[in-house]
Amino acid sequence: MTGSAASPAPPSPSFRLAYVPGATPAKWVRIWQERLPDVPLQLVQVEAGEVEDVLRRGDADAGLVRLPVDRTYFSAIPLYTETTVVVVPKDHLVAAVEEVSAAELADEVVFHPLDDTLGWEQPPGRPAIERPATTADAIELVAANVGVLLVPQSLARLHHRRDLTYRTVTDVPQSQVALSWPEERTTDMVEDFIGIVRGRTVNSTRGRDRGASGSGDQGKAQGKGQGKTPQKAHQKGRPAAAKGAAKAGGRGPRTGGAPSAAKRGGGTGRGKPRKGR
Repeated sequence: MTGSAASPAPPSPSFRLAYVPGATPAKWVRIWQERLPDVPLQLVQVEAGEVEDVLRRGDADAGLVRLPVDRTYFSAIPLYTETTVVVVPKDHLVAAVEEVSAAELADEVVFHPLDDTLGWEQPPGRPAIERPATTADAIELVAANVGVLLVPQSLARLHHRRDLTYRTVTDVPQSQVALSWPEERTTDMVEDFIGIVRGRTVNSTRGRDRGASGSGDQGKAQGKGQGKTPQKAHQKGRPAAAKGAAKAGGRGPRTGGAPSAAKRGGGTGRGKPRKGR
């Protein structure tokens, strides 16, 4: 043969984002598409109890999960905390108020589905004879006027029915949504998505421009230092020259500006005394 067909181009890399029911990735997906139009983002919907296994197997690069996760294996960035609500029939007494306390549900049958996301051993109220297998099954029982259900507000919206409504419940556990990924697989694309959810600009120096050699260390630092705000983390990494310049500005408390004119001895009339006076 004197020639051969051209080799097919390798498939474009893609970023796979898992998300649990109720999580809303749309805003971050839109920003990703604007910044990285050549890198497809694939959404993978996963049940809350299965998302860790999906991430461990590598079936997704990162996920919007409900805390807690195994922090010995996963890094996590908390994103927001959801209000807990009680789902009731529209003609229920609870529907007449804006919010209720856990104590006010003491006489209600409160379902505790096996896929519960609030992490409590026993919800308030009276337990049902059997635990529903899923939140969707529990919603059907609420619609049949058998009992009520406590869930994060996003799940109440997800399972919306015309014959049901929900109200805020005070003094009960709340669900926290986080971005999580295997710490050992902190890739450039994971770093890109971290930057998006943290609100970094496209020109931020904390993104992938640190180079592939530093991406793993950066991911570990972010996974283990979640208690630090981005501002503090940025200050900790200032170059030595910047630190030296800060020290040269005086030993008193720093206000973030340059040393005052009085300290420099110029322009205020409070410099060295004039001779002959």
